[in-house]
Amino acid sequence: MKVGKITRVSGPIVYASGLDGCGLYDVVDVGEKKLIGEIIRQNSGNATIQVYEEDTGMHIGEKVECSERPLSLRLGPGLVGTIYDGIQRPLATMYDDSGAFLAPGQRAEPIDVKKIWHFEAEKEEGAPIAPGMVIGSVQETSSILHKIMIPPTVRGRVLKTFSGSGDYTIDDVIGKTELDEEIKLSQYWPVRRARPFAHKLTVDTPLVTGQRVIDVFFPLSKGGTAAIPGGFGTGKTMTQHAIAKWCDADLIVYIGCGERGNEMTDVLTEFPSLIDPRTGRSLMERTILIANTSNMPVAAREVSLYSGITLAEYYRDMGMHVAIMADSTSRWAEALRELSGRMEEMPAEEGFPAYLPTRLAEFYERAGRVISLNNKEGSVSVIGAVSPPGGDFSEPVTQHTKRFIRCFWGQRACKRSTLSCYWLD
Repeated sequence: MKVGKITRVSGPIVYASGLDGCGLYDVVDVGEKKLIGEIIRQNSGNATIQVYEEDTGMHIGEKVECSERPLSLRLGPGLVGTIYDGIQRPLATMYDDSGAFLAPGQRAEPIDVKKIWHFEAEKEEGAPIAPGMVIGSVQETSSILHKIMIPPTVRGRVLKTFSGSGDYTIDDVIGKTELDEEIKLSQYWPVRRARPFAHKLTVDTPLVTGQRVIDVFFPLSKGGTAAIPGGFGTGKTMTQHAIAKWCDADLIVYIGCGERGNEMTDVLTEFPSLIDPRTGRSLMERTILIANTSNMPVAAREVSLYSGITLAEYYRDMGMHVAIMADSTSRWAEALRELSGRMEEMPAEEGFPAYLPTRLAEFYERAGRVISLNNKEGSVSVIGAVSPPGGDFSEPVTQHTKRFIRCFWGQRACKRSTLSCYWLD
């Protein structure tokens, strides 16, 4: 483990020396409280670190420990029905440990490592394998059959040892390849890297949202992208809630990125009591929530969208159709602006960084309908809310978003009604 020292602190941006050999986007423990951070710039051991927690009181000279691995999510059974913050810390578990306020540097396992899952094997010992291949399944919830897949990074081609069907935790080793690579019910994947697939398909199948005005006049395809820009109170969040409740996706990933906490509270209180018309079960049994609300650290918003789409790609690889609700990408862009200003970068229009279009493109381009490595068809559909100040659609986030999406559901408050008007761009 590489160890360096803090040389400068500027809000959520921390500068450290002595981190030679650490890679870009490696995770670091910053300061005495071991706050979670990520290296976002590296120059001959002088690293610029983005801290995802409140760093008030941190001072020069405190040590920085580099884990020498990128910021990654743990993927496996137990994700569905859980509410996380932007860096995959389970908020319910954290609440049980420390109460309503998170302690600095507090950690928790993203998935319950003690829970036992019944694994039904589809392969036998000595069977040939390939990256992404399904070797068995776990009934994660009554609505979700979780496929256990070979990690895309595994290089082995044969299951040298395999335990077969049985009851395991996510930490148990159920098999090894001929290169002694361990196979578990869970795997890790870097949030900033798109998961691989066999090939991409044309998006020509509609995603039925259950909202007649959208499905008839402004339809969205499975694997497509949509934006819902509008001023305060025009119904962006309510539209996303309605789509999450009634669309025909197999899984919903709802990302509360910088919005008010009461909006996530609405999801938490409503979804468990609503019945999924396809399965007759609770809607929460096919939903993952990421809550990075407005009172949480600004820097963590920047990674919350990547966390959400990484979870979506994982279930897409199982052959599911996943819909992401990102509320809102404007708050995410404001986090980029805050971080860019702290790093003293040359600002572009309205203070946003010049690379804002690139970051938006990287996010929306991870949507799509694909054939996965295990020859299953799946899709990720992205529906992002945009909150332009004063409802001004000419501001940079709205204008750049329009370049990368296929559906533009602009919302403006009607003068004679409380309903929102939909306009086709």
